[in-house]
Amino acid sequence: MRASREKKNEYSYGDYLLWPDNRRYEIIEGTVYDMTPAPPPEHQRLLGKLHLKIAGFLKGKDCEVFVAPLDVLLPEADEADEKVKTVVQPDLLVVCDPTKITPRGCRGAPDWIIEVLSPSTASKDQILKRRIYEKAGVREYWVIHPTDGTIMIYRLHKAKLAFFDTYDDQAELKTACLPGLTIAAAEIFQPQPKVVREDPMHYV
Repeated sequence: MRASREKKNEYSYGDYLLWPDNRRYEIIEGTVYDMTPAPPPEHQRLLGKLHLKIAGFLKGKDCEVFVAPLDVLLPEADEADEKVKTVVQPDLLVVCDPTKITPRGCRGAPDWIIEVLSPSTASKDQILKRRIYEKAGVREYWVIHPTDGTIMIYRLHKAKLAFFDTYDDQAELKTACLPGLTIAAAEIFQPQPKVVREDPMHYV
């Protein structure tokens, strides 16, 4: 993902609305990040499995789950949408306050955000976006490494997204945002090929 400050120092959602629809962008504190090309199939498979699992759990409940692309506007205060300088598209988000959902997407912090890492987004998702989500008040943040088969979980504590734990692909995952939801990590990661091992040869 490439940052750009071409033509002027800061961009806002008002600029974003004028850009072509055939490309995806995020704006973080006025800086533009190009989100093309699209993520690889492995990323999308994992995301799809998570979405189905969470959507099934939320059926008949007040919270809603959304999968990218959905614009999430994170205002500094009560500025108009067009003046907002941070607009992101998390891979997956859960919102439990229906007043935050608008015709333009979500205005304000989601309760729970999940990002599935790609090589081009790894540092931004783990450092820059975590800081932005913390500042906005996101209650829980998951960072999933599809190739490593690990999940890092951060939870909001005293206004900080504090590291909670790292889990592997055999873990049973739970979130403080949705009590009762359990996700088997083995069900969302791509199955790894079995390794065939032969008995060691003995020489006499």
